Amino acid sequence: MVAGKHRGVTCGPIIYTLVAPSYSFPVIPSISSMHSTPAAISSSLRRFATVAPAASRSHKIVVVGGGTAGLTISHQLLRTGKFAKDDIAVVDPADWHHYQPGWTLVGGGLKDKENLRRPLAGMLDSKLRFYNTALHSFHPEQNSVTLGSGDTVNYEHLVVAPGIKLNFASIRGLSEALADPSSQVSTIYSYDTCDKAINTIQSFRKGTAIFTQPAGAIKCAGAPQKVMWLALDRWKRAAFYNPTSPSESPINIAFATGLPVMFGVPKYSAVLEKLRQERGVEGLFQHDLISIDGDKATFARPDGKEKVTRRFDLLHAVPKMGPHDFVKNSALADQAGYVDVDAHTLQHKKYPNVWSAGDASSLATSKTAAAITAQSPVLVGNLVKSMDGKELNSSYDGYTSCPLTVGESKVLLAEFKYGGEPKETFNQWFGVDQATPRRAFYHLKKDFFPWVYYEHMMKGKWGGPKGWIN
Repeated sequence: MVAGKHRGVTCGPIIYTLVAPSYSFPVIPSISSMHSTPAAISSSLRRFATVAPAASRSHKIVVVGGGTAGLTISHQLLRTGKFAKDDIAVVDPADWHHYQPGWTLVGGGLKDKENLRRPLAGMLDSKLRFYNTALHSFHPEQNSVTLGSGDTVNYEHLVVAPGIKLNFASIRGLSEALADPSSQVSTIYSYDTCDKAINTIQSFRKGTAIFTQPAGAIKCAGAPQKVMWLALDRWKRAAFYNPTSPSESPINIAFATGLPVMFGVPKYSAVLEKLRQERGVEGLFQHDLISIDGDKATFARPDGKEKVTRRFDLLHAVPKMGPHDFVKNSALADQAGYVDVDAHTLQHKKYPNVWSAGDASSLATSKTAAAITAQSPVLVGNLVKSMDGKELNSSYDGYTSCPLTVGESKVLLAEFKYGGEPKETFNQWFGVDQATPRRAFYHLKKDFFPWVYYEHMMKGKWGGPKGWIN
């Protein structure tokens, strides 16, 4: 993120529209330094990554992005043993590293957002050079990048992993509604607003609740409905919602999605559609939210159909998302604005010393933290082989995962690869059908994944379905 200090990803699938993770993104247990003064925090971080002064610098590898992809790749590169101090540089303007998959749980009242972020500088190994500034532009013909300060940084290889940006202006009236503490409009897609979601849900007693999902690429395409299922469970327990008789309940619930289905992968979409019907949730398919005016939400319809306006008493909105301008407007981008890399090697199609993973890449799969666990070892292995003049022999199959929270204690664990083909870890190991929501998967989502993220993935030691990396 070029302009802005909060960065972060979530999870999600998408065959109909590609999702997309971020310049800085993650989670953890709270740390005492968060309650210290900025000066104390800065002092405590000096023993971590070297913060680079302004000047022209050269490195073997420059990694753009200090989010999930950037930190995972940087630390996996260090663990190869082939790089000395300052051989690898990380560029990111953020102060904090957020664990965005946890923001869904914040919106459902199951986590505190303060425990889902850490100072970014403290996340980097001391052998990494840290440019805590924005990235202005790429110059692949000169093997260099220009920082927001105007300084030049040269590289032998470049890894582009800055994630994507949220466009709140894509929905007219959304920014104003989110900023108004008296409005019943919220979103879990921002650190500043994810707790507003649970506040509105807890205080809601009667009326129409609409949860939206836009058409197009977003971070974690499953997240917009996850918060809905958590809210439904809460209202059900409080006797404000009766799934067997929704029309007679004080609260009515609708899911308005820009997609024609509940989820991009047919196997899981069928289960979620059945849940929607069983729980009495109205389905507004191919309804793409474009504006909010007081208690009115207006949706665009496909193929020139007339716009639809619906009244609401509570609205959870998800803005459109897309590539950062400094990526979109560069020589590295494809027509859609994403870094144009080979779907299997993660190497740029034009510049062989440029690589990309995560949300910013053109990889045709859901952009989630889980996807990065599979992408990173492939990218690192191929990059090192490229430096050694060897043939690239690591291949990414499009693996990604979305733990779909369908209640306060149940998760449907979607895992799939290119083409929307299921690739289920527990099915392979134990014969467990992951399309069946389970409490065990809920504890993976709520407890195990945040722990493994900070203690192992961010240190370059976690390979997702493959387990720990030596």
